[in-house]
Amino acid sequence: MNKYHSIESLTTCFKKQEEKLSELISLLTNYSVINARVFKLPLIEKGEEHEQLTEIMVNPLQGSEALNLGLHFYQKLFIHHNSPNISSKAASRLPGALCFSVSHQQYKEAMNAINEVNQLKVELENIVTKQSGVSKEQRFEFVHDHLRGLITLNAYRTITPLLNPDSINFGWANKNIINKVTKQQILEQLEKSYNAGRAVPPYSSDQWAALVALEITDIKKLPDDVVLKIKRPVKVQPITRVWYSEIQKQVQYACPLPLIVFYTDDSEITPKIGSLSDYNANAIKHRYKPKAKPLEMIIPRLHLYREI
Repeated sequence: MNKYHSIESLTTCFKKQEEKLSELISLLTNYSVINARVFKLPLIEKGEEHEQLTEIMVNPLQGSEALNLGLHFYQKLFIHHNSPNISSKAASRLPGALCFSVSHQQYKEAMNAINEVNQLKVELENIVTKQSGVSKEQRFEFVHDHLRGLITLNAYRTITPLLNPDSINFGWANKNIINKVTKQQILEQLEKSYNAGRAVPPYSSDQWAALVALEITDIKKLPDDVVLKIKRPVKVQPITRVWYSEIQKQVQYACPLPLIVFYTDDSEITPKIGSLSDYNANAIKHRYKPKAKPLEMIIPRLHLYREI
């Protein structure tokens, strides 16, 4: 698909997503609410996007206030939905659960709407990242030329529906993402960056090329059987643990949006919704932390390490 067809696909897909989201909110507004709980997190101000968070104060809300805020949050897709001093680069999150008592027909209608919304979200991301053919560096301009102010992460995030869970509890996750890579893969990545001939602030194009050339030299000096790992830190994020007693199973989800939880009218389950405590990095206790092999930093900007 060429760029011009992608532009039409982008705007059409997003318009459909807005319409389907509106239909879903309209459906949920008319359903019987059993419980609603959300946890407001502090918003990140401009210029503070990359600061490591060691504490997060949680503001719990319940009832109609939680329901209204949760339903509104699904449609919070543009920069202008935030205050001017709030960063559009940092992800905004609203963990929680909105619980509804529904007939089987209402559940079917809601699931059809949620599936359509989620499908359009996946399609939108695919248009931007693949079908458009634009490079990673050009994606921001491609999107904002046609959907000005869109927060793409919010537009990509899918909605998680649940059916008849016994309990929903919340917590925090802050694990590193670790990927094993080969020497050849890193060399190919560096050579591609070197040949691109671009400037990466605060470097000029010549300075950047010299820096990458030095990195290529350092990698080439490593033995061919070297074990390389990219260990990328992930900012702490809220998660939810959902328990189903009938099948004796717990399922864990990332929880950037409120869960939509359905209880069919023939279910005898009374939902138990837990709380989300304040986050304190210094108070975390690991139940089991496996001993990792020692690592040596090779290229800091790539979070690249070697096993030693």
